[in-house]
Amino acid sequence: MDFDDNLPVASADASCDAADARSCDVTILVCSSCRDETGSDAHPRAGAQLAEHARLAANGEIAVRSVECLGNCKRRLSAALIRDGAWSYVFGDLNTNSGDDLVAGAKLFATSTDGLIPWRGRPDSLKRGLIARIPPLALIKEDT
Repeated sequence: MDFDDNLPVASADASCDAADARSCDVTILVCSSCRDETGSDAHPRAGAQLAEHARLAANGEIAVRSVECLGNCKRRLSAALIRDGAWSYVFGDLNTNSGDDLVAGAKLFATSTDGLIPWRGRPDSLKRGLIARIPPLALIKEDT
């Protein structure tokens, strides 16, 4: 994998100006180093294009951060939705125009009372592309 000029986490691109503070609790992480289906090294990478599309779709209501690599290279364009104290989700098989779907999923996640993204209303790409659901650390510590 080639990470050229990608930063570990680009915090400068995060924003959240939402009136509803719960939307700010959810962050979209987009793998900016993901290549398109051809594996091209062209810049901007397809992952960076997805991150930009998500930022535009979020319109400041949901934080969007670019990360160097989510380690999901076989399923290409990848992103994660995280929320403090809730399950985290990793998605793959996205495309450069999936930013709207990520934002729709993040908004569903923000309004969830059980810390899970509801299946009903979830965009198809977030149903088909689910890679992993990771429990919150507090839940794991309770079991020990």
